[in-house]
Amino acid sequence: MAKAKKGFSRSDRVAEQIQRELAELTRKGLKDPRAGWITITAVEVTRDYSHAKVYYTVMVDSTREATQEALDSSAGYLRNELGRAIKMFSMPQLHFVYDDSVERGMHLTSLINQVAREDAEKFGEAAAGEAEGEGKAE
Repeated sequence: MAKAKKGFSRSDRVAEQIQRELAELTRKGLKDPRAGWITITAVEVTRDYSHAKVYYTVMVDSTREATQEALDSSAGYLRNELGRAIKMFSMPQLHFVYDDSVERGMHLTSLINQVAREDAEKFGEAAAGEAEGEGKAE
């Protein structure tokens, strides 16, 4: 009898578990003063589970570089703590990458809003001109 496939692969489940544990560890266990307010946004694990890219954001952009240094220097500690929390044969090496997707999303939103305002002004003036023209024709 064949087993039913689950919605997520094992690597997806491992990545989610690492993300949850790292979020908790960075909140409670990371004592480095250089680390700002960190949000773990995603984790990608290689197929052989030897490496994990950990994507993060910070609340204050000015702490971005210092937070990167703090995470890089505490990667061994965090990996060790993950090994205690998650039972795996081998815990992946952690590679921290700043996630700029939120900033890109905000930038794209501002561009869309700017174009929408310009269109509203352009077409608003054209519509107002047409309305004035209709009033004169009567």
